Amino acid sequence: MSETTCPSCGATAAAGAKFCESCGTPLGGDAPTAPVVPAAVDDLSPISAPTRRKVSDTDTPSGPRPCLSCQGVVGPDGYCETCGAKAPTERDHFRETPAAWVAGVCDRGLVHRRNEDAMALLASETPGERAVLVVLDGVSNSIDSDVASLAGAKAAREALRTPFPHGMGTAGSRAGAIAKVLGDAAAAANDAVVATTDPASTNPASATFAVAVLEGTLLAHANVGDSRVYWLPDGGPAVQLTVDDSAAQLHIEDGVPRAVAETAPDAHAITRWLGRDAPALAPRTGQVELTGPGWVVACSDGLWNYASEPEALAAQVAAAGTAEPLELALALTAFANAQGGRDNITAAVARVQIDTPTQQNASEPTTAGGA
Repeated sequence: MSETTCPSCGATAAAGAKFCESCGTPLGGDAPTAPVVPAAVDDLSPISAPTRRKVSDTDTPSGPRPCLSCQGVVGPDGYCETCGAKAPTERDHFRETPAAWVAGVCDRGLVHRRNEDAMALLASETPGERAVLVVLDGVSNSIDSDVASLAGAKAAREALRTPFPHGMGTAGSRAGAIAKVLGDAAAAANDAVVATTDPASTNPASATFAVAVLEGTLLAHANVGDSRVYWLPDGGPAVQLTVDDSAAQLHIEDGVPRAVAETAPDAHAITRWLGRDAPALAPRTGQVELTGPGWVVACSDGLWNYASEPEALAAQVAAAGTAEPLELALALTAFANAQGGRDNITAAVARVQIDTPTQQNASEPTTAGGA
């Protein structure tokens, strides 16, 4: 793959990339190409484009918040009422627990100036009945990406609020119907991203997209860009269900070892995204039938950068030593921050509890359809 050099800092970027992933300088290019996600491995001073639109108070959770230092209550003035520590804004760190078996944490990390990640979750009260995990990662070098990602996540969640259709009664028709619903959710997220963009902006808001929908033993997933969905069964090999739209993935498909591709200078250049200048909106989709218990994890690259291989992420889940979703999401976030927290972090998880006589097939989901 050919490359170009940033005229400002001299870093190497993928040919045709719109921005330097090291310093944010706009780069030339004849054709529309991927916005660049700041590298979580070596970018110590990520440059974020400005936010021109403020996040509404109704866009983030309200009510008492726990202090990140001592778990006390954060008061209306933003300081812990127990230890006095200043709390991050609700946009920089928020949590969702729509049901006891589903939870997520979205965190600014330690290096970025603001949180451009977003998530939106929903779940039935009955464990395993139905859950939706949506994760968007706003591209840091695009204007209003923090507002756009949150709006897009909420729009996708609303598009997925009702159960999947059954199609014409055959497995193939249902798979196609589900793929269409997932595509419609991506389109709804895109519409919301575009709606936050100034029509005159030359650097429109953009974001990656990943969603996992669990209905009983059916797990459907979709993605645009490099946010991911994993299936981590108890006692069996873990699986990365989504396939990235990124330069790293192109290198992998060319035979470059994964560890090398994902640490290359252009690894975080994404080839598809949501936004006004998106090259294509149709997400990659897939469906698997689960046969045993485990964890569904939807996350941004701020987490998987430090545990990309499915087995590595499963090891972190095991190390957390908990069956409580919120505790696990917090542990995964803490793990990423402990590794440097060089990117925003989103970890959304759902606990799947399927009782079967044996668990040996839990790690071998059968693909039921996809695009």
